[in-house]
Amino acid sequence: MKVYYNNFKRFLVLGSFFLSLCSHAQDLDILIHEAINNNPELQKFDLQYQMASEKINEVNTVPNTEFGVGYFVSEPETRTGAQKFKVSAKQMLPWFGNVTAREHYMGAMADAKYEDYVIAKRKLMASVSQSYYELYTIQSKQQVLTENIKLLKTYETMALTSVEVGKASAVSVLRLQMRQNDLQQLKDVLSQQFLAEQTKLNKLLNRDKNTGIQVIQDLEIPSEDIDGTLERLEVHPELIKYDKLFHSVEQSELLNQKESSPMIGFGLDYINVEKRPNMNFSDNGKDIIMPMVSVSIPIFNNKYKSQTKQNELQQQELVYQKQERYNTLETTLDKAIKDRTAARISFNTQTKNLKQAKDAESILIKSYETGTINFNDVLDIQELQLKFQMNQIEAVKAYYMQSTIINYLIQ
Repeated sequence: MKVYYNNFKRFLVLGSFFLSLCSHAQDLDILIHEAINNNPELQKFDLQYQMASEKINEVNTVPNTEFGVGYFVSEPETRTGAQKFKVSAKQMLPWFGNVTAREHYMGAMADAKYEDYVIAKRKLMASVSQSYYELYTIQSKQQVLTENIKLLKTYETMALTSVEVGKASAVSVLRLQMRQNDLQQLKDVLSQQFLAEQTKLNKLLNRDKNTGIQVIQDLEIPSEDIDGTLERLEVHPELIKYDKLFHSVEQSELLNQKESSPMIGFGLDYINVEKRPNMNFSDNGKDIIMPMVSVSIPIFNNKYKSQTKQNELQQQELVYQKQERYNTLETTLDKAIKDRTAARISFNTQTKNLKQAKDAESILIKSYETGTINFNDVLDIQELQLKFQMNQIEAVKAYYMQSTIINYLIQ
């Protein structure tokens, strides 16, 4: 268990790197720690590791001691008297180092099982972060829609004034009202999506689905990206697991070699002898005590040769599996880095477009003061402005979603 807690401490340090990008959002930090403490799937992997570690004690044993009792139905006569019953005890002992080899093998299997816990923990942290960013995205879109509805109400007031003085038609007012209805519908749909995502996040934390979650109000793309190197990918727990499985196969082969060695047995037979009647001599009725030593030799050892061949093949398979998984992780990392860069580009572009849309809005407002406003242009600019705002929010979301994937792979 000492190894377990040392590794757990090591992973907490690793987790601090994972959270470095999110240091501005203490709420997310708290949610992640709560998930680590309460998530049932993670607890399942923890228990599996503890069970695997306990198996070390299970194999630290020798074969059962054999006891036997026999009664002579037909009593054989000997010079010293008739044999009545027999009691025997026998203990087989494995070859030197056999028990130690078993302990090392089970310890290697427990180490491999621990990596399942580490992987599950990383995935949980990523899932909580992504769900949190999804909630932020929905909330931000709701805020943008609220602002745009207010803006349309302002335009509606302007349009009503223009209708009164004969500078606009009632159709313009109706179009502005219909646009408000559309945005309100989108806002209501987002409210339902928020509740669904909130349930998802709450269940990752293993708590009531209706528990309210407060997300950060403003999330900005940092000026510089925090990148990792492929060397850090090489020590990812999904790859380390293959190394530990490879080591467990090595220990399995050492155990196989030990088990193919002879076993030594020690025993003792006791035979009760009845005195011969009407006779007097020194050994009359003397019981028999017979110490025994036995050796169990695996003469037909095809089983062990086959196990050796299987271990060799399994090691080759693990080498290929590790390389295949490394290629997949490297591809995922490369895509995440490029997608994150694309998100930054998109954000910068939408920021420029949004500024130009606001400039166009200002021009329209000035036109209203001169009485020449075209409310069709107002709706067009408003739609463009909303589109750019939504795209900007999606770009922020994409940036942090991809950052979460990168953190999972190299932190």
